[in-house]
Amino acid sequence: MTKIKSLCVYCGAATGDDSIYLESAMELGRLLAQENIRLIYGGGGVGLMGATARACAEAGGHVTGIIPDFLIGKEQAFEYAHELIVTRDMHERKRLMFERADAFLALPGGVGTLEELVEQLTWVQLNRHRKPVMVLNIAGFWDPLLRLFEHMQSTGFVNVARPIRMLVAHNVRAVMPKLATALSNVPEAELHDAAAEQVLDRM
Repeated sequence: MTKIKSLCVYCGAATGDDSIYLESAMELGRLLAQENIRLIYGGGGVGLMGATARACAEAGGHVTGIIPDFLIGKEQAFEYAHELIVTRDMHERKRLMFERADAFLALPGGVGTLEELVEQLTWVQLNRHRKPVMVLNIAGFWDPLLRLFEHMQSTGFVNVARPIRMLVAHNVRAVMPKLATALSNVPEAELHDAAAEQVLDRM
């Protein structure tokens, strides 16, 4: 069975108005360290981003932050990252995130988090790759988006033959089992090295 080695986490540069968002981000960071799964994330030290990365690093996990140079000051580039990659722009940042991740998980966040999530869903829907894409639906945060996706399908804008393939976990404990099941049908060659580079060349 293909084993997940790295997880790209998209999440907000704010902590939100409910403590459960922050608590879940920290729990996820600790879980990744415990499971020896490298965290790939946006490189910031603030909000849920910083909380996830800090919890992972402090628990002995491996953290790779990828941040464009214009956000280093604004998002306070995370000092605990074992590897901090500074890119020229957002496009390079997202390309490297894709290249280094086996799967993608979106925590609560703002427009940037939504954009990164939807881009990955689009690539999957267009059969560009089969890496799992998941939302952590903490306290129902993603419910409005899930309803919108259902509305898109019911009104004929999402073909039922090519549905939006997004996994949903409602708590941190459910994340890894669901990702493991999704990855069981994806050959490891499609996640790493030359295969991933070929996918990027087709984007």
